Amino acid sequence: MPHATEARLKEMGIVLPRRPKPIGNYLPGVVVGNLLFTSGTLGTRPDENDNDVLPYVGKVGSDLTIEEGYASARLMAINHLAMMKAVLGDLDRVKRIVKMIGYVTCAPGFTEPHLVLNGASDLFVELWGEESGKHARAALTQHELGLNAPVEADLTVELHA
Repeated sequence: MPHATEARLKEMGIVLPRRPKPIGNYLPGVVVGNLLFTSGTLGTRPDENDNDVLPYVGKVGSDLTIEEGYASARLMAINHLAMMKAVLGDLDRVKRIVKMIGYVTCAPGFTEPHLVLNGASDLFVELWGEESGKHARAALTQHELGLNAPVEADLTVELHA
């Protein structure tokens, strides 16, 4: 079934936004062989003027709850899907998510970035299932991220031949 991934997104109630606008001199993703490497992205949303805005800002554990961080990570994952579609043309080219390296801006002493990044991981598993959506992951804490974002991650994605 062509566009099965996008049909599944529709069933999940997810409408892909346009891919986030780069905030520097880089590409949203690069394909090398059968791998896609995505640039780091944030949990932004386009506003009424088509500017990318962060619905969640600050540090998890002081400014934001784990649940708000989780929601930001889910938005970030949706942005990764939009970036993948922009680079690949069709999300059905994705064979599996291989690895996510995620960063969580957090208050001193916060030790649960893994719970925050589950917002992205859970979405990929919901979309592609355990075999293709579950991935290797690093969950790192940061003092600050650009634009005061609470979450950022990049992905390595295996593509169908």
